[in-house]
Amino acid sequence: TTDSEQVEILLQRVRATHPGVAFTVSMPVGPATNLLNVLDRRLRSALSDARVLEVDGLVLVTEASGDVRGNALVARRARQWSSHHRVPVLTAVADGTGLTAAQAIGALRGQGRRHIAVGALFLAADHRYVEQADLARQFGAVAVADPLGADDEVLDLVLARYAFAAMELLHFEGELSAVATA
Repeated sequence: TTDSEQVEILLQRVRATHPGVAFTVSMPVGPATNLLNVLDRRLRSALSDARVLEVDGLVLVTEASGDVRGNALVARRARQWSSHHRVPVLTAVADGTGLTAAQAIGALRGQGRRHIAVGALFLAADHRYVEQADLARQFGAVAVADPLGADDEVLDLVLARYAFAAMELLHFEGELSAVATA
C-alpha cells in the first residue's frame, strides 16, 4: 500500500474509534522548498564544526521513499539543492527502498567526487537518521548535518499546514453572500 492509502486507513480507524470527533489530515511538512534553507543552515554548521572548506558533492537523505508524488518532490528538491550549490546531489532513503547514504557517497566517489557532505530531511534524530549519519561518516562524508529540528521555519510550516487543514473542520451555517454597495 502507498503512504496515502496507509494514511486513509489510519484516518478511518481513528474516526471509527472516536465517532464524535472530527479529524482531518494536513499536507506533509516535507519536502517543502523552504526546508532547503533550514537544511543549508544545518549543513553550514556541520561543515564549520568539521572545519571543512570545500564540498564537491552532496547527499540528501530522507526518512522514507513514500509515494510517487513524494518521490518526485524529493527529486525536485535535490535538483534545486544541486543547482543552488553547483555540485551534484544524490538522494538516499533511510527506509531501505532506495540508495543508502553510504551507497550515494560511493556513487559520487565513482564520479570523482572527494569532499562529500550529507544533509538530512529529518525532523528529529530517530534511529533511521542515526543509522544513515553513522553510515555516511563510516564511508567518508566530510560532514553530516543535524536534523531540521525545531527551527522557526519548520515551526511556521507546521503551523501553516495545521491551519490549512483545520479550515476543513469548520462548518458555517448558511451561505456567505457578497453585499454590493452602490
